[in-house]
Amino acid sequence: MLASLRIRNFALVEALEWEIPAGFVAITGETGAGKSILIGGLKLLLGERADKSAIRAGESECVIEAIAQLPEGSSLPELLAEAGAEPCEDGQLLLKRVISASGAGKQFVNGSPATLALLRQIGDRLIDLHGPHDHQSLFSREAQTRLLDAFAGCEAALAGYRESRAGWLALEREQAETDAAGEAREREIDLLQHQVAEIEAAALLSDEEETLLARQQTAANARRLQELAAALAGGLSEAEDSAESRLVEVGRLFRELARLDPTQSALADRHAALAEEVADLARAVTAYGDRIDADPQTLADLEARLDLVQSLKRKYGRTLAEVIAHGAESAVRLAELQARVERRAHLAADIDAARRLTLERGARITKARTAAAPKLAATVRRHLVDLGFLKAGFEIRLEAGEPGPEGLETVEFVFAPNPGEPAQPLRSIASSGEISRVMLALKTALAAQDDVPVLVFDEIDANVGGEVSHAVGAKMREIGGCRQVLCITHLPQVASTAGSHFVVSKEVVGGRTVSRLTAVGGAAREAEIARMLGSRSGGAALAHARELLGA
Repeated sequence: MLASLRIRNFALVEALEWEIPAGFVAITGETGAGKSILIGGLKLLLGERADKSAIRAGESECVIEAIAQLPEGSSLPELLAEAGAEPCEDGQLLLKRVISASGAGKQFVNGSPATLALLRQIGDRLIDLHGPHDHQSLFSREAQTRLLDAFAGCEAALAGYRESRAGWLALEREQAETDAAGEAREREIDLLQHQVAEIEAAALLSDEEETLLARQQTAANARRLQELAAALAGGLSEAEDSAESRLVEVGRLFRELARLDPTQSALADRHAALAEEVADLARAVTAYGDRIDADPQTLADLEARLDLVQSLKRKYGRTLAEVIAHGAESAVRLAELQARVERRAHLAADIDAARRLTLERGARITKARTAAAPKLAATVRRHLVDLGFLKAGFEIRLEAGEPGPEGLETVEFVFAPNPGEPAQPLRSIASSGEISRVMLALKTALAAQDDVPVLVFDEIDANVGGEVSHAVGAKMREIGGCRQVLCITHLPQVASTAGSHFVVSKEVVGGRTVSRLTAVGGAAREAEIARMLGSRSGGAALAHARELLGA
């Protein structure tokens, strides 16, 4: 329930603090006193677009605040958690909206900044507001379907149906996209297969290019290198006057020197080491010469490999590392596209399975609706009798169609207010009084299933009078047994049935007009009911008021 409402500097309201009782609450007052301000404040608090002209003249901002006590099992805590808002403490939800004359407004949920979208979501789950024209929502087949589903308890089944239908449609979209992209995809697959095969066949190493260049240079100069190696080997060890043979002669002299002067034996050792180093160098030069491959085919093979490397770099990257990376990326993309081709082969079966599941779930909903429709219609007819339609007809028709978001059929409420007249869809009924009573009958019939805890009726009893007005009040009191009902009314028969009664009045204070909201009871309530009956002081009206309040 709404526990309290606080409004400051909104239209004629300077400051209003309203502790709201539970049950059926009537709000009355003279025309123009400001009753609609309460509804306007609630609408702003629940996310309606703000009009800065509604800020009280001379003020910089208006503020609307409310405290709601949530019922057990409310879905609002889950909604707040999903939105990242502060949780409720002790089941109390705090809402605040600030409308600024000079800048952007602000809104808060449990003290935390919030979006207007969140306020609207909260409003959808907290308050069901009906004004003189809001009953036109009943003209919508979607709204009628929701009402029937609430009575039939189909909400969970409908959620499952929508989930499977969404999956079915997603698969069909995937199939359409796959078919539309078929030719282009095949071309891309062919290209990627060529690229991957070409790069994989090359068996590249990221650092091989420098090695290839060095080997190519060696192979290109093979004969000259062999000649140089042979000349060096000859000069070092193979020729008659080679360095090695000269060192042998010099070695004999060093040994003679060491024999005659042992202190110089180190010189002989150094010579021996030098001779061994020359011998090693000669062997190394000879081995190098032997390794040189002067076969023209070797050079041709190296140049072909380098040509391949350069060709791949021109196509796929500046370096061999980039070429290799391109090959890996192409392989991943190729696998993805090939998986889509394979997926396309299974899509038809998946689509058929999703369609069958959707139709099966839809059929269960159809069965539940078919069973519930006559029961709800009979319940509404009973309430319509109480509301003055003694022989009215009310039926709920189910019309089969294509699987849509609401199921396998559309729902149509048809109404015949007078005997002998053909039943017509609600949208064809011209009288707002008749529609208001149909809506009230529906709300009464669905009171147990409706999970919105607060109902606000803003003069929906317009164009209703006589004995019917007593029935309207009785129905609101009945709904008030399980919901909080706030009703702005001009009918004394309705106001007198309320458990609590508040009067909106306006007065001039300091040259400014202000609206007041006052709880009335006892003699003050009798006087207000008498005023609504058309007399402020007449004894007959006062007696009638007492009679209504005592009924």
